[in-house]
Amino acid sequence: MAVVSIPGGGEVDQLYADTRELRLQGFLLFLVSDVVLFSSFIFAYLYLRNSGQGWPPPGIARPPISLAALNSAILFGSGATMHYALENFKRGNFLRYSSLMLWTILLGILFLCGQGIEYTTLYFQDHVSWAGSGIFGASFFTLTGMHGFHVFCGICYLVVLLLQSVHGVYDKNKYFGLTAGTLYWHFVDVIWVVLFSIFYLI
Repeated sequence: MAVVSIPGGGEVDQLYADTRELRLQGFLLFLVSDVVLFSSFIFAYLYLRNSGQGWPPPGIARPPISLAALNSAILFGSGATMHYALENFKRGNFLRYSSLMLWTILLGILFLCGQGIEYTTLYFQDHVSWAGSGIFGASFFTLTGMHGFHVFCGICYLVVLLLQSVHGVYDKNKYFGLTAGTLYWHFVDVIWVVLFSIFYLI
């Protein structure tokens, strides 16, 4: 396998060097497609919300902000641990990297657990459901459910990345998978900022 030198020292195989930028562009296009998906649902929700009726509709209370705020802090904390996990990997501190990755995965799981508690409370106590609460219920559960699915996929992805790291798939010169995982996790954070704002704050 042909190798090339890199500015920071060391060598990396030619195929990886030739395709590194293409991989990044491809992954960014994937994130853009996800932005388009979420944006279409968000703009549809905002349009229907401002169609003239009071919001939330009569008989439906706004979801409580306390649990959502705690869940937000958990998710944003996982974004910080993911960022520092990547930085520690690039510096060669594998033990610190792996512990931060585990924390990111754990916080992601806690976020989903919090979302499950919120869904259960809304359904059984407040009688808010996807099919029985009109536009609000359909929009809330569709958008937050889509986001939760992305968090779940992200958790699976991070588990795979951690296992690959343990088996030596990545090193300090070849770590695109970890970069992609970090970008994806930050994307999940940004989407949640928007959803938290439109459903709980405004």
